[in-house]
Amino acid sequence: METDSRERSARPAVTMSIDLRGLRDEVYRIAAAADCVVEEQNLLVGIGSKRSIWDRNGNILLDFAAAETALSAGFPRREGVVLVTAEPPTLEDWRTATALGAEHVISLPSDEDTLVRILGAPAASVTGDGGIVAVVGARGGAGASTLAAALGLSASGTGGRVILVEGDRYGSGLDLLLGWENVPGLRWSGLVVEGGRVSGDALHGALPSRGGLSVLALGRSADRGAGLTAPAVAAVLDAGRAAGDLVVCDAPRHPDEISDALYAAADLVVLMLPAELRSVTSAEAVAAHVADRNANVGLVVRGPAPGGLRAEDIAVALELPLLASMRAEPGLAERLERGGLVLGRRSPLRAAANDVLETFSQKPRHGGLAA
Repeated sequence: METDSRERSARPAVTMSIDLRGLRDEVYRIAAAADCVVEEQNLLVGIGSKRSIWDRNGNILLDFAAAETALSAGFPRREGVVLVTAEPPTLEDWRTATALGAEHVISLPSDEDTLVRILGAPAASVTGDGGIVAVVGARGGAGASTLAAALGLSASGTGGRVILVEGDRYGSGLDLLLGWENVPGLRWSGLVVEGGRVSGDALHGALPSRGGLSVLALGRSADRGAGLTAPAVAAVLDAGRAAGDLVVCDAPRHPDEISDALYAAADLVVLMLPAELRSVTSAEAVAAHVADRNANVGLVVRGPAPGGLRAEDIAVALELPLLASMRAEPGLAERLERGGLVLGRRSPLRAAANDVLETFSQKPRHGGLAA
């Protein structure tokens, strides 16, 4: 009996905040099958105290109404959030799940076996402390894709493991930018994400890779962006974070469900812009949209500055921290055309990437940073 008691106390606590009675009854039935005790409590009870269910260890089961409440209340992302629905999840449901950082989206009764496994499993240990950097351009041609690739090359060059993700369905191909277009491996159109989950190690094994860098790009097939969806993006980001990888995302600047998923998940969003007046005007609109979804936003300003605009003045105008200021890199366009991105020892692009990575390295474990 003593052993039974210890085993039960070692089980993760499970709390539920679900309004729909029929859905609650389904969860209770499945919990009984998993030999798991579920405690029902209002999500907002105990805010600001240790009684709040958001501060407890273990899984929290929410319906989408409760998830929207958590988002409205400004609850931080945390591990163990499971969203439960009586209907197949809609696109809006997936957006909510991504914004909240839910680990699973369960549709009952079709996903009953999955919920049994979740409720019956011992508490999962954190397998890594990865992070996510999203890079977005203030305008087309700002250099965001090139900076994202430079971040991937620089980070993997120091022994880290990196997943470089192309998140813009109108992108030109990060594999092409690196000169990896003939390297075998899956592109977005060939990636299948089952049940909203994917393994970080499996990704590194399936994607085009060299050293510690793996690239998930669009490719050049007719359906090249077919697999690029908000749920798939969320699964890739979660896989990289759980595996302890750095995930660098080339994010679209136009608002949609994919850009929102990338901004919300990132530990740091890097806004890239040339030192010119038109780019500053465009950056104001992009920065405002990003800031609504992530407080950790910083600038990288690249030269030349035709009108003499200084990077420091641009940062003051946009009220954002300056992560790096880089001068123009001679011969970059030609090198990209002839064999892909290679960073020289004195490359301004390498220096800017290292500055961004230095800021990113200051993030606390399992959280963002005040850029």
